[in-house]
Amino acid sequence: MQYWLVKSEPSAWSWDQQVAKGAKGEAWTGVRNFTARQNLVKMRKGDQAFFYHSNEGKEIVGIAEIIKEAYPDPTDKTGKFVCVDIKADKPLKTPVTMAAIKADKKLADMALVKYSRLSVQPVTSEEWKIVCKMGGL
Repeated sequence: MQYWLVKSEPSAWSWDQQVAKGAKGEAWTGVRNFTARQNLVKMRKGDQAFFYHSNEGKEIVGIAEIIKEAYPDPTDKTGKFVCVDIKADKPLKTPVTMAAIKADKKLADMALVKYSRLSVQPVTSEEWKIVCKMGGL
């Protein structure tokens, strides 16, 4: 299994909206960065992703599961970008803020810290364990 982090501004698409979609999940559309696109292509069914509220909140609030692998993004008129389907798995008991992540020296190399603008990022298994513990899981 691989681990990921996906970002969304809660005013555009929030964790609560993702949860409301239930088991059928929702397409993760609108990614228009080629590095993020490559990360979407690498995702496999069953992989897990942190759900991060960007700009407003700046915190990891939940864990989502990839339920459908990359396919053409229906919102992309150029045909260059892809999306995956994700479903909410579980909320973190305590949201993990960007400030808390930056304060932990073991997370200094995390993509969220180094490439803060990248909307779809890989997360190492060690980073995953640390953040889950910070979030009460």
